[in-house]
Amino acid sequence: MNDGQQPLSPELLHQHCNPDEFSFETTDDLADDGIIIGQERALQAIRFGIDIQQKGFNVFALGPPGVGKQTAVQEIVTRQAEQEPVPADWCYVNNFSQPSRPKALQLPAGQGRIFTQEIDQLIEDISTAIPAAFHAEEYRARAEEIEEEAREREVNALNELRQQAQEQHITLIETPTGFAFAPVDDKSNEVLNPEGFRQLSEKEQQEIQENIGRLHQQLQKILRQFPAWRKESKEKLKALHREIAQYAVSYLIGALKAKYESTARVVGYLDELQQDIIERVDDFLPKEATPGLPGPSPQANPAQRYKVNLLIDNAGLKTAPIVYEGLPTHANLIGRVEYQAQMGMLVTDFTMIKAGSLHRANGGYLILDAREVLLQPFAWDSLKRTLQAGMIRIESLERALSLVNTVSLEPEPIPLNVKIILTGDRLLYY
Repeated sequence: MNDGQQPLSPELLHQHCNPDEFSFETTDDLADDGIIIGQERALQAIRFGIDIQQKGFNVFALGPPGVGKQTAVQEIVTRQAEQEPVPADWCYVNNFSQPSRPKALQLPAGQGRIFTQEIDQLIEDISTAIPAAFHAEEYRARAEEIEEEAREREVNALNELRQQAQEQHITLIETPTGFAFAPVDDKSNEVLNPEGFRQLSEKEQQEIQENIGRLHQQLQKILRQFPAWRKESKEKLKALHREIAQYAVSYLIGALKAKYESTARVVGYLDELQQDIIERVDDFLPKEATPGLPGPSPQANPAQRYKVNLLIDNAGLKTAPIVYEGLPTHANLIGRVEYQAQMGMLVTDFTMIKAGSLHRANGGYLILDAREVLLQPFAWDSLKRTLQAGMIRIESLERALSLVNTVSLEPEPIPLNVKIILTGDRLLYY
C-alpha cells in the first residue's frame, strides 16, 4: 500500500563526504578528545582527587556496575600519568653481614637492568682474575716462604732440644706415635738397650731418668707451641690470600664505584661486596690452589651471593605506572618470598623475593576493585597498614599472623608513593 509515499533513491541514503575538506592525512593526526561523554561533575571530582599529591588522599570512584566508571578512571589516570616522570628502579641485594635482611637499592629508571648486567659481568671477570693472580709466580714464592718458615721454626726448636739432650748423652727419637728420649752409650754412641741400662749404677740410672724427665717436660712445652705456630702460619697465608684478592678485584670494582659515585648506597654495597669476596676468596679458587688453608667449602655457584634481584624494572615505561590488580590478595599486593625444595627442605634467599602490585605501581597509580579487596583475607588490613606506614614491607600472611615461627627473610622496606583508586558501588562506600 503506497499511501502517496515515494521511495528514496540510493543517493539519498548516505552522507556525502569530501576528503579534500580534511585538514589531516589520517585520524592518527587528530587530538584525542577522549571517549567519556557527559558526567562532567564526576569527571572533575576524579581529576581533583588525582591532582592532590599529599599523603592519605586517594580516590573512590562510586557508582553501580556498567556505568563506565572503570573506563573513566583509566582514561583520566592515563592522561595524568603522561605528565609525571617514570619512577625509579628497585633492586634487592645480599646483606653480607645479615643474610636474612636483604638490602634494597634505588636506581634511576632503566639503570637497574644495566646494574644487574654490570654485576654479573663483574663477578665473571673476578672469577677469572682471582685464579690468575693465585697462579702467578709471586704468590707461589711468598706462600712457599711462609710454609718453609713455619717448618723451620718447628725443626729448629726440636734440633735445639736434641742438641741439649746429646750434651747429657740422651737422644731424641721420632716414632710413629710421637717423640721419645733414650740414653746413649758414651763409648759406642749408640742407644742403650734395656740390658745395658740395667748394668749402669743406680746413681747413673737415676740421673739419666731425671734428665729424661726434664727433657720430656721441655718437649711437651715445645709441642704445645706447635698448634699456635701453625695457626699463626695459616693466618699469614690467609692474610696473603686477602692481599692477592684485594689486588685482583680492587681495580675491577673501583671502576664500577666511580660510575656510581653519586649513589651512596650503591657505592656502600660495592664496598661490602669487595670485602666479602676478599674474605671468601677460596670460593673462587680450585681446591688444590689453597693447601692447608681452612675456610668455607667452595659453593657450587659462588656468584649466587652477588647476584642482583631486579625487583622493579621501569626501563620500558615512558610515564608514571598505572597498575590494575584484578586479584588483590595479601601477597599480590605487597609481594612475597618464594621457597625452593632442596634435599627435603624449603630454602630461600634474596633472589626469590617477588614484587607485588604496590611495588609495580610505586610512583604512579594502583586501581583496585573495592569488593575484590574486601573478599581477600586480610588484604584490606594489609593495604591500609602499608599506606599508613608509607613503606612496603614484604611479609608472609602466616608470619604476620604469628601462625609460623620458621626463620625467613625480612627484606628491607621500600618507601611507598602511590595513589590508590578504588572502584565500587554505593553500598560498599558507605
